[in-house]
Amino acid sequence: MTRAPVRHLVSVWNPSYAKNAMEEHLAVLLDLAKRHDAEEIAFEEVYVWWGKVRSPNRQTPQAHADEIREIGRALESDDAPETHLYLTDYRSLYVGELANVHDGDLPERERSHTPGYYRTEGLKCDFWFRLHDVRRLVHDDLPAVVEALKELRNVHYNDRPVSLYGGMVDLPLIVHRTDGARFFDPDDRDALADGALWAEFDAEAGTGVAAIARSLRDDLLGEAAWAGLDIAARTFIATGEKLFREHRGDPAFDFAPVLGSFAKAMEVQVNVILAKVLPKVKPAARLVNLDGRTVDLVSVRGLSLGALAQAIGGERTLNEALASALTNGSWFAGQLPAILDELRSVRNPGAHASRIDRQTALRWRNRLLGVGSIGDFVELARTRPR
Repeated sequence: MTRAPVRHLVSVWNPSYAKNAMEEHLAVLLDLAKRHDAEEIAFEEVYVWWGKVRSPNRQTPQAHADEIREIGRALESDDAPETHLYLTDYRSLYVGELANVHDGDLPERERSHTPGYYRTEGLKCDFWFRLHDVRRLVHDDLPAVVEALKELRNVHYNDRPVSLYGGMVDLPLIVHRTDGARFFDPDDRDALADGALWAEFDAEAGTGVAAIARSLRDDLLGEAAWAGLDIAARTFIATGEKLFREHRGDPAFDFAPVLGSFAKAMEVQVNVILAKVLPKVKPAARLVNLDGRTVDLVSVRGLSLGALAQAIGGERTLNEALASALTNGSWFAGQLPAILDELRSVRNPGAHASRIDRQTALRWRNRLLGVGSIGDFVELARTRPR
């Protein structure tokens, strides 16, 4: 039996209520995360409420109220699917991990989980949405917001892609994703953000990374390749490039973090590709030897560079299956394993002890990004299940 698509919500924050509404919500969440790190509160207490403000000029009831309540009820089940609240001011786009929907006023005990402007401005809300984490998808880039929202289908507009122009009415919108993408998998967070919230990960990266990301998309890799990369891979690439540009003139700088970020991007993207294609591969072809154990690769998450090189390049049956099951499969199965293994051999000493010099970082940076050639990240972006 085919399961119905998960329904998500889309809303807009209004700068007339608070100049930095998103920043204020993130500040609450980050402060609670710090208190948890200091063992002052339990992890279950790390969340922030986002209110759907009731306009004093609105004369009609809240649109889609019954469906919003239905989404809230679905979140109460033990096997609740990952559900999103997408938030935009048109220039930026964030996705929140929706954990609960509250109808009407919040209890007083929840005050510490809301920004103060709701009270100081006397704002009333039709619904409150409890977010356990918030992840930045786009920062200060209107065209990128437009493209990202096309992945969402508006249930009340014949499942057409969400549009900023004329489509942001009767908020929050009820939407579903055509790709079923997830943004808050605990295993991914543990592996990629070292167990921190994605809100903490984004805060550490800073908004300067977003400017570098735009430059990479517009001036080097191109829109199609950039869109073909996973959001976490894009963040790691932009982080590595930002570090490189800031220190390229410093021959004494240890470029290990640069290469580490690029290597992490490779790990992320290759694992994403495998997660998508392996269910299409025959079970017998998915059996690989990892650390002396035979495992079905479809059940393994977050493989390292070395393990990826070993699995893709060292298992003939899997190698041949991937070559035929993927567009750009001949490159993925033929050339990629050697690239992964070479990058592992250079990255690992830098991650642990040895210093990585500027020339080594420059060589790998140019190779991966495609400065003067077609880069390995572009090749990865071209690789997808047939």
